[in-house]
Amino acid sequence: MIIYVNAAAGHDGNGTKEMPFRRINEAAHRAQPGDEILVSPGIYRENVDPVNSGREDARITYRSLEPLKAEITGAEEVKAWEPYRGDVYVTRIDNGIFGNYNPYTTYVFGDWYFARRSRHTGCVWLNDQALYEAETLEECAKGAVYQCSWDPEASRRKWYTEQDPEKNQTVIYANFQGADPRRENVEITVRRECFLPRKNGIGYITVSGFNINKAATTWAPPAAYQDGMIGPHWSRGWIIEDCEIWGSKCAGISLGKYYDPENDHFFTRHHVKSPTQMERDAVCRGQYHGWLKENVGSHIIRRCNIHHCEQGGIIGRMGGVFSIIEDNHIHHINNMMELGGAEIAGIKMHAAIDVIYRRNHIHHCTMGIWCDWEAQGTRITQNLLHDNMRPSFAKQLEGGMMSQDIFVEVGHGPTLIDNNILLSDVSLRIASEGVAMVHNLICGAFTSVGEGTGWRYTPYHMPHRTEVMGFMTILHGDDRFYNNIFVQKYSRDDFVVQSDSRPEEKMTENRKAGTDVWDEYPTYAEWMKQFDMEEEVPNMAKLEGAHQSHLPVWCDGNAYFGGARAWKHERRKLTDEKSPVYVELVEKAGRYTLDTNVYDLLGDFTCGMIDTGTLGKAFEPDEPFENPDGTPITFNYDYLGNHRGIKVLPGPFSDREDAGRQIW
Repeated sequence: MIIYVNAAAGHDGNGTKEMPFRRINEAAHRAQPGDEILVSPGIYRENVDPVNSGREDARITYRSLEPLKAEITGAEEVKAWEPYRGDVYVTRIDNGIFGNYNPYTTYVFGDWYFARRSRHTGCVWLNDQALYEAETLEECAKGAVYQCSWDPEASRRKWYTEQDPEKNQTVIYANFQGADPRRENVEITVRRECFLPRKNGIGYITVSGFNINKAATTWAPPAAYQDGMIGPHWSRGWIIEDCEIWGSKCAGISLGKYYDPENDHFFTRHHVKSPTQMERDAVCRGQYHGWLKENVGSHIIRRCNIHHCEQGGIIGRMGGVFSIIEDNHIHHINNMMELGGAEIAGIKMHAAIDVIYRRNHIHHCTMGIWCDWEAQGTRITQNLLHDNMRPSFAKQLEGGMMSQDIFVEVGHGPTLIDNNILLSDVSLRIASEGVAMVHNLICGAFTSVGEGTGWRYTPYHMPHRTEVMGFMTILHGDDRFYNNIFVQKYSRDDFVVQSDSRPEEKMTENRKAGTDVWDEYPTYAEWMKQFDMEEEVPNMAKLEGAHQSHLPVWCDGNAYFGGARAWKHERRKLTDEKSPVYVELVEKAGRYTLDTNVYDLLGDFTCGMIDTGTLGKAFEPDEPFENPDGTPITFNYDYLGNHRGIKVLPGPFSDREDAGRQIW
C-alpha cells in the first residue's frame, strides 16, 4: 500500500492520495510491512516514531517525493523577539512547549565527556547557521570571537539561556551581530530527535531523500543510550540513503546502543567503577539484550551528505555491526569546538564488527574515522580523507580531542585499511593491534604507536559473530604494511598538545611519516624465537615475558618520499629523500582531483600482489583479513575500482595516469 503525506494539505486526511496525512508520524503509526510512505515537499516539525517493523522481504519505505525537499526538523520558528540592548534580543518560551525534555535545562555531559559541563543540548539558529552558546549574559552581549572555533567570525553570534521559574519559562538572549531576528529566519532546537523509534527492534526500514536537521540530541558515549537525529535504535536492516543530515547538537546518525538503565552513564552518576569497566559490562550485557547477528545491525548508510554536527556524523556502540557505510560526504564535524570528549569524529563506532566503510569523502572534522574497541573484521577502503586537523589559528579546547584521519583504538583486529587517500597531518592513530594497511597514499604520521592503552582488557569475538571469544589487553604490533606510498608532506617536528582527559598534562605526538616508528618491534622470526624451549614440558613462568611482549610487524613493497622513512627490517622498498615531491588536492566546483608527482618518482619500482594469504591472521581472534562472508580478498582493484593487472604499483592507483583523475 502507498501512504501519502503532504504538509501543505488543506486539512488532516486519511493517507490516501486525495486526502494525505499532514504529518509523517501519522503514516508511521499506520505503515505495515511492504508499505511505502511518499512525502511531498514541505517542512515537517516532528519526531517520526515508527511503531511497526518491516520484514527483510517487505521493507517499510519512507521516501521524499522530491529529493531533499521534504524537511524533517527538530526546530521551531521564533518570531517574538524583543530588543534587549545593542545587538542582543530576548524571547520567552513557555516550558510546556518542550514536554518532558527541555533542551535549555539539559546539559551535554556524561561518560567520556572531558570538556566543562557548560553547553546545553538546545541551540539558536539564524538562517540555518548555529549561534554559539555563552555562559553569561555579559559574554553574549560582548560577542567576542571564541578562540577554539574553526570559524572565528561566525563565533561572534552568541546566545544565552536562563530559567524563569515563577512564569515556568525559558528565557533566551541572542546576539545576532546586527541582524534583526524579526525579519530573518530564526529557530530554536526543541525536539531531541527527528526520526528514531522509541522501541527496540523496529527493523527493515528505508529512509530515502530527506533533509533531516536541527535536533537537541544528547551526548552519546558507549555505555549509555545513544540517540541521534535519525537511527534504527537497536534493530536490524535499516537503509538510510540520499539524505542530507545536519545540525545535530551531538550525533547525526546513531547506530548505537539501546537504553540500559543499570548501565547508563554509570561512571558519571556513581564514579565507583571506571568507564572502561562499564564498557566491558556493556558488551556482555548486550548479549543478554539480544546482541546477535540475527537481531541487530546489517544497516546501510549510503550517499548521504552529513555535516555540521558537533559530536559525530555517524556514531554507534554495538548496534552498527555488519553494516555498510558507503559513498557518503561527511564534513565539518565538531568545528564549533564547543564540545570535547572521547566520542567525537566524522564516524565514531565501537565494535564495528564486519563493518565496511568505503568510498566516503571525509574532511574538516576533528577526527575522520574512529574505530574504538572491537574493530574486528572492519574494512576501511577507497575513502578520501583530508583536512581532518585543527586549524593553526584555533586554540585547543580543554578536553578537546586530538586530530587525525583514522584512529584505531584498543582492538585486536583484523582491521583492514586499504586503497585510501590520507592527506591530513596525522594519517593513523594506532593505540591498537592487528591492523593491516595495504595500497594507501599516506601523507601524515602514525601516532600513539605502543601508547595510549594501558592495561585495558578488551574483547574479541568469534569470527564474523558478536559472541565474545575472550578478553586481552593490547600488546601492540601484529600490524602489516604492504604496498603503501608514504610522503612527508608536513613538518617532521614533534607536535605538543594538551592531554584530552588530563588538561594539566602535555603530550608529544610523532609527526614523522613512515613505518620506522615500528623499529623496536620484532619480525615474525624474532618473535617466534622467544617461544623456543628445550624443556620437554614447557615452563609457563619462563614464557610470561614473551606472552606480554610486543607482537611482530610485517612490511614490504612500500615507497617513501620527502623524508618518510622505512621500518629497519623492510627489504623490498623504495626510499627517495632527495627528489622534490608534492601531493596537493585540487577542488573545482565540488569535484576533487589529485595533483602529485609521486607516481613519476616511482620509476621502475613495482611490488607484489597482496591477498588474504599474504596478510595471515590477526593474533588474538585468530581470524584472517577476509570478507565478512569468510571469502578471501585479493587486492587486485584500486581506489577507483580499476584492475591492477600484472605490474603492481604501490599506492591506491593501478596506473600512473589515474592519480590525476577525478577522485571524488
